[in-house]
Amino acid sequence: MVTDLVQIIDPKATPEAAPRVRAREPGPRPPWLRVRYHRNETFQELDRLKRGLDLVTVCEEARCPNIDECWSAGTATFMLMGDICTRRCGFCAVDKGTPRPLDAGEPARTGEAVARMGVRHAVITSVNRDELPDGGAAHFAATVRAIKAASPTTTVELLVPDFLGDLQALEVVLASGPEIVAHNTETVPRLYRRVRPQAIYDRSLAVIRHIAAWPGVLAKTGLMLGLGETEAEVEDVMYALREAGCHILSLGQYLSPTPKHLPVDRWVHPDEFGRLAEVGRAMGFQHVEAGPMVRSSYMAHRAVEG
Repeated sequence: MVTDLVQIIDPKATPEAAPRVRAREPGPRPPWLRVRYHRNETFQELDRLKRGLDLVTVCEEARCPNIDECWSAGTATFMLMGDICTRRCGFCAVDKGTPRPLDAGEPARTGEAVARMGVRHAVITSVNRDELPDGGAAHFAATVRAIKAASPTTTVELLVPDFLGDLQALEVVLASGPEIVAHNTETVPRLYRRVRPQAIYDRSLAVIRHIAAWPGVLAKTGLMLGLGETEAEVEDVMYALREAGCHILSLGQYLSPTPKHLPVDRWVHPDEFGRLAEVGRAMGFQHVEAGPMVRSSYMAHRAVEG
């Protein structure tokens, strides 16, 4: 359940007698990981629209703690190509297994949803589809074109997989006209085998480097903190990302979706996020979002709207 990811504060509820300690976590969650329960009519309307158009959101599938805030503000991150991923990352709540065939009507329905919602900045991601010859690149491109046709003034941000290092497939996506293309680094190289066993750190850097070199497109990535990395390792990755040309960076607290997922090593204090954000800006990142509740698509419009 999405709301189990953080401590929810319901104004009508009585406080708990003692802090709750969840499995696979280093003690009770600190006060900065509390969010207020807030679901207004906009939230309900977006939910009805999503269901009516048979679309999937990463907000639900990845159990994002910001779902109330974002949906109530009329924004959501749509997830293409189904809700089953071909990879088995230790941090991710999305179901794993054999995906269903692609839905050829999904790009058009996504464009319709963006237009009907009046979205200024659309964020689109996907599961990994390693079984497809192009990793789903053509499907991404068709979705960008559908959004641009349905809502010409909307800027588009994509969060893409690594396409198994196929840069030609990546170029199909880049040529479709998105303003931002993200590929998440997720963690530091030392932890890749445990956190992202089917990914390769250098391959992810190559993807980001290729995005950054594409004219008119901003390259973006995100990292989770609290998986066992050190601050020095995080800074090393940040330097490598800037050398690769990455423009936008997000840093957030890892939260274990279920007791079956990787444990949380530590709670990262907001002051540490603030310091890393300053370091990132000093390195030359055009935009940095950093904080315990930050996720890769959180407040994504700020990178293009200033």
